Amino acid sequence: MKNVMRQLRTDRGWSQGDLADQLEVSRQTVNAIETERYDPSLPLAFAIARLFGKPIEKIFFTEK
Repeated sequence: MKNVMRQLRTDRGWSQGDLADQLEVSRQTVNAIETERYDPSLPLAFAIARLFGKPIEKIFFTEK
């Protein structure tokens, strides 16, 4: 699944560690999501969307 999480994070000046702390996950989890090696669970995807103030489908999407 494609995502724009890295762009959203860097736009706010957050490191992967900063984002991980806010989401209560490891920095490695953030890295794996950003590099599209791991798709977040639905609860984590909702937490990410809430944190960035965007609908899930604006952050995560499939390539057409």
